[in-house]
Amino acid sequence: MADQEEWSANANEAVNISFIQAGQTSPVTLSTFHPKFTYPIFGEEECIFGYQGLKVEIRFAAHNLIPNISISHEKKFKAVGDTQALDIEQTLREWMPEVSFQQSSSAFESRIQKDTSAKDWRPPGELIESYTSRSRKFEIWAAELTNPAVQQLIDHIQILVSFFIEGGTPIPLDDQDWSLARWRVFFVYEKLASLPSPNTSPYSLVGYSTTYNFITHQASLTSSTPSKSLTFSLPPPSPFSLSTLPSRARISQFLILPSHQSHSHGTHLYNTLVRTFLSSPHISEITVEDPNEAFDDLRDYCDYARLTANGTFAQIHLAQSLPATLFQKRIGVRVPTGQLLDLPLLHNLRIKNKIAPRQFARLVEMYLLSCLPLATRQSGTARLTQRARSQNESDRQWYYWRLLVKQRVYKRNRDVLMQLDRVERVEKVEETMGEQVGDYERLLRKMGERGMARKTKMKKKKGRVEEVEEEEEEEGNEVRDEAGKGKRKKKKDDGREADETVVVDGGEGGADTRRDRGKRKVIMDEEEELEGTPEPKKVKEGGG
Repeated sequence: MADQEEWSANANEAVNISFIQAGQTSPVTLSTFHPKFTYPIFGEEECIFGYQGLKVEIRFAAHNLIPNISISHEKKFKAVGDTQALDIEQTLREWMPEVSFQQSSSAFESRIQKDTSAKDWRPPGELIESYTSRSRKFEIWAAELTNPAVQQLIDHIQILVSFFIEGGTPIPLDDQDWSLARWRVFFVYEKLASLPSPNTSPYSLVGYSTTYNFITHQASLTSSTPSKSLTFSLPPPSPFSLSTLPSRARISQFLILPSHQSHSHGTHLYNTLVRTFLSSPHISEITVEDPNEAFDDLRDYCDYARLTANGTFAQIHLAQSLPATLFQKRIGVRVPTGQLLDLPLLHNLRIKNKIAPRQFARLVEMYLLSCLPLATRQSGTARLTQRARSQNESDRQWYYWRLLVKQRVYKRNRDVLMQLDRVERVEKVEETMGEQVGDYERLLRKMGERGMARKTKMKKKKGRVEEVEEEEEEEGNEVRDEAGKGKRKKKKDDGREADETVVVDGGEGGADTRRDRGKRKVIMDEEEELEGTPEPKKVKEGGG
C-alpha cells in the first residue's frame, strides 16, 4: 500500500494545460491551469501510477489550437510482474490527435515562433458578434461542423470537454456529413490590438460552445381537415440543408477557459447564441443539455434580463382575487391554473421568445415572486392564515403564487406523490416549497447585486463614453455534452424539451433538477387538490 501511494500521482495536479503564442524572441504563455476532472481519462481515482515528480504538459497554440504533449518525471516504477507504470502517452492517444505527439517541446515552440502564416490566420466561419470588455476586444465566430477548419479546431481542443465538463464526451467527428450538418460551433476569440512579433496571430481562444438541431414535426393538418396524401422521394432530387428544416436548437457544450472566467464572456456567448436562434425562422425553441448549477444561474440571469428588457414580464399578472367558491375549506376543491394566470397569453409569449416550457414557467414564477413585497415573501406561511380570504392583496397573491408553483411541480411528480400518504405529502410539499422560494430569492438577490437587465456602469474616458462590463461569476459555466448526463450515466435523449430531466448538457426533464430540488420532494397544498392544464406526456429528453 505504501508503494502504491509513493508511486501514484494526482492526475489533476500532474496535468498542466497552457496556451501560447509567438513573442518577441520566444513563445510566451498566455494562460496556464489544471484540469477540473481527469476521471474519464485516468480512471475513477484520478491517479496515475508509476511515477514520481510527474508532469504532463498539454500546450495549445492560442489561435489555431495546434496541440503538443510533453511528459517528464523524476523517477519511473520498474515493472514487477504484471504491475507496471501507466503508459501515459498511449492513454492520451485515445483522446488527442496524432499531431500532439509528433514534435518535441522545443520543436513545437520553434514552430509557433516561426509560423509566418499566423499573422493572417482568422477563425473559420462568420463573424457574428464583437464586443469590448475591460478595454480589450473580443469576437464571436460561428460555423457548421461540416467545415473542415472547424472540425480541425474541435479535434485539437475537445479534450477540454472531458477536463472541465463533468460527464462531457467528445463529438464523434467521423459521423456522416448529414449528421454533422446539425451541429454549429461558436468560438469566442480575443483580438489583440498590438502584436509582440510579426509572426503573432491577433487571435487567442477564450471559449466556445457547440449546438445542434433536433428536427421537429409540425402538423399542418387538424383533426377537422380531411387527410391528404403527401408525395415525396428519397433521396431528395436536390440537396438541401438541415438548417432549413423546423427544429429545436440545443446548446450542448459550453466552456469558457478558466483564465477568462468572471469577465462576462459566458454572458456574451450565451446571449449571442440566443439572438442567433431567435433570428432564425426555422428554430422554434431553445433548449440546453443537462446544465450544471453555474450554467443554470447564467441562463436564468440572461433570460430574465431579456424578458424584462423586451417587455414580456410587463404583460404578465397574477390574479388579485378569485371566486370564493374555489377556496371553501374542504378537501377536493380544485384551483385551475387558468384562474391564476392568462394561459393563452403565456403560451404566446413563450413561443415568441422560443423558451422551453419549464424554463419559461420558472422565469415567470421568479418574476411574479419579485413583484410581491419582500416582507410578505419573508413571512413564509405566517401570513397565510386567511389564505384567499385575506383582506390584504399582497397576502392573497402570495397564497396564489404558492399554489402556482405547487401545481407545476405536483404535475411533474404526480406518480411519485400518489405513492405517499396524505400526511407525508403535505410535509414534503412544505419542505420543497421553502427550498424553491429560497432558490428564487438567491437568484433575485444575485440579479439585484449585478444590476438587472445587465445594467452597465458608464464612465467618461478621454472624451468618450466607454462601457465597462460587470464581472460575472462564470466559474464552471459549462454544459455537459449530449453523451453525458452525470458522471457515469448515459443520457437518454429524443430531442424534446426536458421539462422532466436533471442537470448541463442534457437535461431539464424527468428528475428534479436543482431548480425543483427538494430531493424529489413534491409539493401540494394540504387542503387543495391542485389542477391545471394537462401535463404533456413524459419523454426521454436531456435539455431544456
